[in-house]
Amino acid sequence: MQENLVTNYGWNDSDQPLCCGYVAPRVLEVLKSLGVNRVLDLGAGNGALCEQMRASGFEVAGVEYDKQGFAIAQSSYPKIRFYNFGVQDDPAALLAQEGPFDAVVSTEVIEHLFAPHLLPNYARAMLKPGGYLVITTPYHGYLKNLVLSIFDKWDAHFSPLWHGGHIKFWSRATLSALLAENGFWVIGFSGVGRIPYLWKSMVLIAQAAA
Repeated sequence: MQENLVTNYGWNDSDQPLCCGYVAPRVLEVLKSLGVNRVLDLGAGNGALCEQMRASGFEVAGVEYDKQGFAIAQSSYPKIRFYNFGVQDDPAALLAQEGPFDAVVSTEVIEHLFAPHLLPNYARAMLKPGGYLVITTPYHGYLKNLVLSIFDKWDAHFSPLWHGGHIKFWSRATLSALLAENGFWVIGFSGVGRIPYLWKSMVLIAQAAA
């Protein structure tokens, strides 16, 4: 009997995921504008984004729950420290090895979580006072949802056949509410990929409350 728990998200190599093409440039832009140095990638996958951040001059560490993704990241990017933890784990284990960070980045992760509040809680524990969380997730808003309905794209967009796929569908309002309920002030928003309001993903910048 299989457990109702996804532990393998399908990482097979170190290739950059498709979303990196439109998400990574905005994340790097945000980090530079915030003037941060030490960055934790929470849900680092195969490490491709961590490497982009390192190459841009940031001191980076990555956390990845998927053991295959973690192994690929470690072997592909030996200059970066990776840890096989999940947001359900005690952040003290990572703090003991790394200390707090200026910023936490989490890209295209929170839509996969049954208990999404665990992600901002883990992130807040890893941040210095006043540190930043930069989080991205597929965008959902009225106009985009309407277009999906008109063109009968819901089955493809919300495919229930994707093992370990998206189980939460966030709007700007709902994600902002989640962050506010878990110790963050949202200070920035932008959409990436496609034209405005049909964005593929959204990027929220939040600051840890004092």
